Amino acid sequence: MKQQQKAYLLALTSIGFWCTMGTAFKLTLGYVNPPLLLFMVTAVAIAFLLAVVIVTGRIKNLFPLTGKDLLTSALMGLFNPFLYYMVLFKAYSIIPAQEAVTLNYLWPVMLVIFSMIFLRQKITPLSFAAILVSFAGTVIIATHGNPGSFRFENPLGVILAAGSSIFWASFWILNMKDKRDDISKMLMNFVFGFIYITAWNLATSGFMLPPLKGLLGSVYIGIFEMGLTFVLWLTTLKLSSNTARVSNLVFISPFLSLMLVSIFVGEKILASTIVGLIFIVGGILLQAYSAKSNRNEDLTH
Repeated sequence: MKQQQKAYLLALTSIGFWCTMGTAFKLTLGYVNPPLLLFMVTAVAIAFLLAVVIVTGRIKNLFPLTGKDLLTSALMGLFNPFLYYMVLFKAYSIIPAQEAVTLNYLWPVMLVIFSMIFLRQKITPLSFAAILVSFAGTVIIATHGNPGSFRFENPLGVILAAGSSIFWASFWILNMKDKRDDISKMLMNFVFGFIYITAWNLATSGFMLPPLKGLLGSVYIGIFEMGLTFVLWLTTLKLSSNTARVSNLVFISPFLSLMLVSIFVGEKILASTIVGLIFIVGGILLQAYSAKSNRNEDLTH
């Protein structure tokens, strides 16, 4: 099998796992509260990533740890997994999975906005229009297809689901500046995140053993959302001769996620959810086209 074919196979495998997460989150949260779920899935992810680091010989990349490395991991662990998943799991617990799945896909839009603010990248009129298109999709989903009313079915849930993208984009801005080995630094980030999550549970809901289905769901999420799939995706990007080709496959994910939510969670997928998702994804693709046009323009000058 050729290298690019392997990249496509791994990309589709990763996307296949990610497509199940909306369903897994919603079903597992029926047995476990958000803080405890995050505690368990992070513990599973740390165990998995530690095994990968040891088996692949990346353990040497962890040492020596400088003060800067520790500070960076402490900050990145605050954004992901702590704040991002805490907010996202809470959103899933109070709004339909179909809304949480689609609103969470605003993170590429927030990444563009943050790149403009913190990395001082220029934003073109087309990029600005793309952002507006994606946010229009958010309003369509949140108002169940009646954007003129601005009456949100669940304002808190919408804010949490959409707001989680802020923490994910913040994490990726920091990640772009951190040149350490990806898997090794992710392990360190999760260790710090686990400390925050443990403290949060001790200060709020405490710990209790969930039902078996809650435990199984937590293990599944820890491996296939945070652990194995992350490693597979990094491998995909390294194997691919063109990262844009495999990255664009990600946009299959929300539509397949909605199909699984309908089948396994039993939610009737609203037409407004589909339309809103098309707006969000359309805005992201328009932004990608704008960025590509700018790069080509720069090369000609």
